[in-house]
Amino acid sequence: MTKIGIVVGSLRKESFSKKIAKNVASLFPEGYETEFVEIGNLALYNEEYDGNSPEEYTIFRNTIKGVDAVLFVTPEYNRSVSGVLKNALDVGSRPYGESVWDGKPAAIISQSISNLSGFGANHHLRQSLTFLNMPVVQQPEVYLANSADLVDENGKINNEGTIQFLQTFVDSFVDLIKKYQA
Repeated sequence: MTKIGIVVGSLRKESFSKKIAKNVASLFPEGYETEFVEIGNLALYNEEYDGNSPEEYTIFRNTIKGVDAVLFVTPEYNRSVSGVLKNALDVGSRPYGESVWDGKPAAIISQSISNLSGFGANHHLRQSLTFLNMPVVQQPEVYLANSADLVDENGKINNEGTIQFLQTFVDSFVDLIKKYQA
């Protein structure tokens, strides 16, 4: 069983990122298991915690160590990722030389309630993942615009073309994961 950790860059209970992530989680084929990874409980990274980490850091790091790949689903905040997502990246990358992200295949979905579709967040996240040595799905890129209109009252994506596109994206992610498992 291949395990995919899903990291959502929004803490809001009814976040569009979370709803989109739940839809995408159902698109993985048999043999793939998804797990949502909690990041909202992580104290802001502080180097003084290296060697004496809060319990939440240890749980988070062990969870990421236990997955084979990571799907990031993020909103765009001020043309970048949310502070909570950046903090999770920092917590997982430390102490120096002990990054839990190293070599794990990754994929990114960004979304926005506007027409810009999270382009800035997607590319800022790609830059961080490059530094963290995470191979990332290059194509197709996923930028979802007008996300408030993309999901219905039950949180389901209401556009068949978008669902088909996301299936193509998941298939590409699965192919990338297989390359790194070989």
